[in-house]
Amino acid sequence: MSTDIQQINHVSLKYKTGRPLSILDQTKLPLEQVWVDCSDINIMEEAIKKLKVRGAPMIGLSANFFLSFLSKTTHDLDEVFKASEILKNSRPTAVNLIHYMNEFQKNLMNTKTLSWIEAWAVDKWENDKMASNRMSTLGVTLLKPGARVLTHCNTGGLAAAGGGTALGVISKAHEIFGNIHVYVDETRPLLQGGRLTTWELSQQKIPFTLICDNMAASLMQQEKVDAVFVGADRIASNGDTANKIGTYSLAVNAKYHGLPFYVVAPSTTVDSSLKTGAEIPVEERSPEEVRGFVHPEKTFSWAAENCEAYNPAFDVTPASLITAWITEAGVLKHEEISNGIFSKGEK
Repeated sequence: MSTDIQQINHVSLKYKTGRPLSILDQTKLPLEQVWVDCSDINIMEEAIKKLKVRGAPMIGLSANFFLSFLSKTTHDLDEVFKASEILKNSRPTAVNLIHYMNEFQKNLMNTKTLSWIEAWAVDKWENDKMASNRMSTLGVTLLKPGARVLTHCNTGGLAAAGGGTALGVISKAHEIFGNIHVYVDETRPLLQGGRLTTWELSQQKIPFTLICDNMAASLMQQEKVDAVFVGADRIASNGDTANKIGTYSLAVNAKYHGLPFYVVAPSTTVDSSLKTGAEIPVEERSPEEVRGFVHPEKTFSWAAENCEAYNPAFDVTPASLITAWITEAGVLKHEEISNGIFSKGEK
């Protein structure tokens, strides 16, 4: 491995050889931009679990860079392996992290060394960045000048290397056409759309309108939406797709109104070991997130005290509702995945 110092400066991640991984705390956006140094496994695990770092690709990439940092502060293979196991289990639905940690552990057991880890982490970063760029180039061909695009959650540079997934496509369309308009679902209960996507679109000066999640169908009925673009946290072999809660209802509404519904995700999001979406584990989070708004410093509650609340972080959209999947490998239309073509993708 090269002894050159590696350095990466991204909107949501900073890495430099020998220094702790630094992540932008996304729970404090857009009001504050606070960077967190992940100097030990407890800080890194908390950052993932509490969504300080989020987005299926970015979670995995951040874990990789943390392990690279850890490998340079210890010579204990067991310690590094145990850290990878903790990170692997920190978010159960987003499969990119699991893919990376499985590969990492296999390499570690085969090599019995730590010297390769940084180069490996950087390589995964560059691959994801290239995937983002490729998906944007492919996805933009599905849009026309003046398109009105509806998106859910956050899928830009905060969630992936490069320009992101679904939001990367939108950014590329704005760059080429200049007259794209985006409708942003607020994305209850943690408001990733309202807090994060609006922040990214504002940074890029892309015109947008923020809406409550339950306004989307009304917009479609009024013919104010031309297409829906979303990301993914895990895609089964048959194309069933897990994404942030609320995605399924968007897909149902898009189907009813005759609108195209596109999923944009790198191949690392494909889980070929699962035949259908029914096998995708869905993370359930604290009921406090539904009873009110959870801020890093204070929780604001508007529900009856201690009322029961159901809080799955994701839902699964059946492949039958998806017009096409956009990965760095190409645009796969529904009829092309009906025979489980995704099973030939990610190992």
